[in-house]
Amino acid sequence: MKILVCISKTPDTTAKIAFTDNNTKFSEAGVQFIINPYDEWYALVRALELKETQGATVHLITVGGADTEAVIRKALALGGDEAFRVNADSQDSFYIASQIAAVAKQEQYDIIFTGKETIDYNGSSVGGMVAELLGLPFVSIASKLDVSGTTATLKREIEGGEEVVEVSLPLALSAQKGMAEARIPNMRGIMAARTKPLKVVEPVAVDALTSIVSFELPPAKAGVKMIAADQVEELARLLHEEAKVI
Repeated sequence: MKILVCISKTPDTTAKIAFTDNNTKFSEAGVQFIINPYDEWYALVRALELKETQGATVHLITVGGADTEAVIRKALALGGDEAFRVNADSQDSFYIASQIAAVAKQEQYDIIFTGKETIDYNGSSVGGMVAELLGLPFVSIASKLDVSGTTATLKREIEGGEEVVEVSLPLALSAQKGMAEARIPNMRGIMAARTKPLKVVEPVAVDALTSIVSFELPPAKAGVKMIAADQVEELARLLHEEAKVI
């Protein structure tokens, strides 16, 4: 079995968010970057479990500049066998999916994992696009995956219950909480990651379909108003006129 896990570099959840160039670019000054948690905790770890139980080979891929290599090396330290970095910088989902699909088409994977979304843009679109470009079935937001021979059984949470899907390999899927449990790389894995193959490939010619016009921070939270316990009418007025909840 041959597996590809798509990896994104995202800001740490505690990072202070700011924008530059007239609010058209995210400011990376002082920001610590991590592997997108959905890619790491669920997609990658489940792929590694399949490696351990079924002898799968696990490849990693990211689309980005040289500054993404630190997060790819961490994914290799967790247990990935080798990695690809497509040498391009874009936030357009179609462009990114096209680059991943171009590599995947040459390598012929049985399963392609993405996280359900990235925690910076929350697009949830790359996995489905990769599947379409490769002509593969796609199962989104899967919380469980079992593989028996050439058949995969997946579980998805739906409104009011769960859905079980059965599909023949190859397939692409996006993974969410429940798929696996987070791991921490050990020292042996960290040392081994330094020498594992990380191939840099040039992007294929694809036009981006979208561009970012601007970013906007949410409005600052208003201060808390304390209302005395006997001021019931004033509380009702504030809830109606300011909070607009009644």
